[in-house]
This record gives sequence, structure tokens and C-alpha cells, in this order.
Amino acid sequence: MNILVVYDIEDDNRRNRVAKVLEGYGQRVQYSVFECGALSEEEYAEMTVKISKAINHQEDLVFFYRLCERCLKEIERLPRRKIGFDEMPLVI
Repeated sequence: MNILVVYDIEDDNRRNRVAKVLEGYGQRVQYSVFECGALSEEEYAEMTVKISKAINHQEDLVFFYRLCERCLKEIERLPRRKIGFDEMPLVI
């Protein structure tokens, strides 16, 4: 599955912990946005548990957007260059 993770975390330490978790599952495309491609259900569950433990549930927001294969083909970026899901390594 392909997941776009977007977060709004004010605290630097918590934000850094979340980014460190996400670096193990995907590629940063913006300061608080990661593209995580080719995740299994198990990897997705593991990632969300790790993030849940790293955040403050009263102050922080984390969004997980599942993107279908058709949706991936519809993504447009400017400038038009290949980055992100198209270049994601296969995680096994």
C-alpha cells in the first residue's frame, strides 16, 4: 500500500522522533510530509504504532492518506520531475 503521511507537531523533540520513524518507511517530500510506498499491512501497522507512541495525543496531529494505484498515476508535481512514489525502494 502507498501512504502519504502529513503531520503537524509543534514540539521539536516529538517532531524529530516522528520523522525518524518515517525515514524507516519512506521518503520525505516536504518538511512534515512523507511518501511511504509499497508498505505491507504489517509494516503500516508497525509504523502507526511507533508514531502513536511518539506523539502527544492531545497536541499533535498525524494524517495517513492511503493512495490507490490509480491515484498514484494521477499525481502531478511541479517542477515535473520523478520523485517520491515512483522512485521508492521496495521494502521487504
